[in-house]
Amino acid sequence: MRDVDGTPLRFTPHDFRRVFSTEVVNGGLPIHIAAKLLGHLDLNTTQGYVAVYPEEVINRYRAFIDERRGRRPSEEYREPSDAEWNEFRDHFSLRKVALGTCERPYGTPCQHEHACVRCPMLRMAPAQMPRLLQIERNTHERLEEAHRLQWLGEVSALEENLRHIADKKRQAERQLQQADNDEAGSDALA
Repeated sequence: MRDVDGTPLRFTPHDFRRVFSTEVVNGGLPIHIAAKLLGHLDLNTTQGYVAVYPEEVINRYRAFIDERRGRRPSEEYREPSDAEWNEFRDHFSLRKVALGTCERPYGTPCQHEHACVRCPMLRMAPAQMPRLLQIERNTHERLEEAHRLQWLGEVSALEENLRHIADKKRQAERQLQQADNDEAGSDALA
């Protein structure tokens, strides 16, 4: 066998393992079964063996989606009513909060009882940093009072709030830095 430039091709037994794994996975065999056939304990090893072609990935994804849709009840693909659209739209208008936007999944309740500063689903609006700093100052004042009056449960809760406030400040600073980087990049392109 020769390569396209005429040089002889030389294969090792290991090359045949790679060809085999690529052929069986691209032929439809689930990768975890190919891993078992090859004796791999880790799927990452098998993924390294398999040559994946972008067109093949797209075709597999489309086939997967079509197959999944075929198993779903057809009424799930009906046109939503006006009331359903309004409920969906209104749900997102309720996401705006004082410090930014709540990004919890649609249809889920607030699990943090609207203690947004503690919630990982709050996406800080960098413009609200002054408000966050005001909350931080107020929390420090309340913490001093709790220490003075020996409200130890309150001390613990307020210290936890301060940790979350610090996280939100870092998040807002990263967003501002990213916006500055994006702006600098677009200026360079102009």
